Amino acid sequence: MISPITGSIIYLDNHLIAVVKPPGLLTQPDRNTDESLLDQTRQWIKKEYSKPNNIFLGLIHRLDRNVSGVVLFARTSKAASRLSKQFREGTPKKTYRVIVLGKLKEGHTILVHYLRKEKSLKATVFPRATPAAKRSELSYEVIYSLEKNSLLEVSLRTGRFHQIRAQMAFIGHPIMGDIKYGAPERLPNQEIALYACKLVFTHPISNEEITLTAPEPKNWEQFKL
Repeated sequence: MISPITGSIIYLDNHLIAVVKPPGLLTQPDRNTDESLLDQTRQWIKKEYSKPNNIFLGLIHRLDRNVSGVVLFARTSKAASRLSKQFREGTPKKTYRVIVLGKLKEGHTILVHYLRKEKSLKATVFPRATPAAKRSELSYEVIYSLEKNSLLEVSLRTGRFHQIRAQMAFIGHPIMGDIKYGAPERLPNQEIALYACKLVFTHPISNEEITLTAPEPKNWEQFKL
């Protein structure tokens, strides 16, 4: 049986593996029995290298279930520890592509808000510093803009819960398919029009700068209307 991640691996060495996550798939297991990208990747390694025992695979960062794109895992505890430190310190550069509803007034700008994660698993956005809300900063550039939708490239300066989704909705441009933050319609397969297109980080062992990229989802052409 062919593994679901076959053809989705974009980086592999003795210390790391990076995979393009499809929408609708959890990054890691939750309380339900749904399979996750972590499970699939671990099974691929086990089969590919004929490893009979438990496989170590370190979860470094996550993507929301309805978001696609680059996900990086560590294959050794040393790599996991060093990468986790990088992500805690915010040194990796994360770039996303997103289709939002409407036409933006500014072609390029920086958004600074304050986000608070609620028990409802939704982020509330405040324009000014507020107790329990964390400063959240991103920059975006409009790649193209039509009457109904705009394609943006977004760079995260901070990594907050639902940050891109919440901040774009707050300025009146929710992400296509993101009904949680104000989009009027769903997209298939629990997808929203947001994907992690690029991740730049320092290799935890060689100290080289590594750039990982994911292609635009194939079904996005139909959204660019």
